[in-house]
Amino acid sequence: MNNIREFSWSVVLCWVILATIGLLAIYSATQGPVSEFLSEFTRPIFRNQVIFRILGLIFLIGLQWISPRSFIQGSYLLYGIGIILMIFTLFFGSEINGAKSWLRFGPFSFQSSEIMKIATILATANYLTSRRDISAENIRAALTAVLLILVPATLVLLQNDLGTTLVFLALIPVMLFWSGLPYGVSLFMISPAIIVYLSVFSWVWGLIAVFILSALIFFIQKRVWLIVTSFVTGLVTLAGIQLALTQILKPHQVARIFAFTDPSYDPSGAGWNVIQAKIAIGSGGLSGKGFMQGTQTQLKFLPEQWTDFIFCVIGEEFGFLGAGLVIITFIFLFTRLLNMAGSHKHPFAQLVTVSITSVFFIHFFVNIGSATGLLPVIGIPLPFISSGGSAFLTNTIMLAICLNMDFYKRDFSIYR
Repeated sequence: MNNIREFSWSVVLCWVILATIGLLAIYSATQGPVSEFLSEFTRPIFRNQVIFRILGLIFLIGLQWISPRSFIQGSYLLYGIGIILMIFTLFFGSEINGAKSWLRFGPFSFQSSEIMKIATILATANYLTSRRDISAENIRAALTAVLLILVPATLVLLQNDLGTTLVFLALIPVMLFWSGLPYGVSLFMISPAIIVYLSVFSWVWGLIAVFILSALIFFIQKRVWLIVTSFVTGLVTLAGIQLALTQILKPHQVARIFAFTDPSYDPSGAGWNVIQAKIAIGSGGLSGKGFMQGTQTQLKFLPEQWTDFIFCVIGEEFGFLGAGLVIITFIFLFTRLLNMAGSHKHPFAQLVTVSITSVFFIHFFVNIGSATGLLPVIGIPLPFISSGGSAFLTNTIMLAICLNMDFYKRDFSIYR
């Protein structure tokens, strides 16, 4: 092996900090005074998370002994196995919280979509880095890469897991942009998401976004066909949102959307989660109420407080300092991973590291955005902190892959 001093111990330290904070928050959210309000199926959560963190550490260390070339050689095989598991889950999976995304083998269960994240990144990166013709004029390779991502994204959507579906879809602009897709085309790909977000607040903001984004795309790319397509797509997206709000969506779905922009619209229903989350975080003050002393947490006002709203537990019991430590640790981790990607000479290692970083960032951004009311509540866990064995192990394995390729970057020569 290479010199052990070259190993990125700072990244491992980030993992340790986040995993430890997660354990403390999970313990408080499930084993503190709140435990009398929880079912018997919820109480073993902390014990299971200790086991998963031990397994995660084993994976984190064990994967460093694998040649990084193995990730290229096995990428398509892993992708095929993942697709089979996803299809198998659709027919024989177990449904939890409305999502049919779990496979059970005796006492063990896992989410096939989590395995598919790794498989999709590796397979798509392998395909893209073997073809250097991604451009605005020749996009055959780009469309094939999009298909590689859309297939698992569609299967996840059929499992009724919208949050994970959005994670897969977000990989498309990230991976294509890093593979050489022009700035203007990349902006065009993410513009519908921006328009949708602003349109929820007001159709006027959505319309302004259509004009600004179209102008930016034209300024960057200066291609008539692209600005026309962008403008038409923006108007169709804007019209579609308005049609959905007035004609397609059911009343309770519309209430959720309006509760996102104004929680007081339905304070005891759709706006309940956001209101309680804000109260929990805001009441923590500078240093928090103390471990297992948070009233919102211990009186079970927070929904799914060990997964989707675990950041609220941290904010309430450890205050601004605790929440700030989490955010700073994540920012340092993202910065370190991007620096690692930039130091690679092998395009596969670059693309995989950037893609994995983007997955971590999307989870971080959406989870904390949901907890603070900046984004709709979608249901995405906070990496390395939230409860969930499949997600924790998957995130740890992805981090281990980044560490592996960084550790062997001198020997990771380009080959085909």
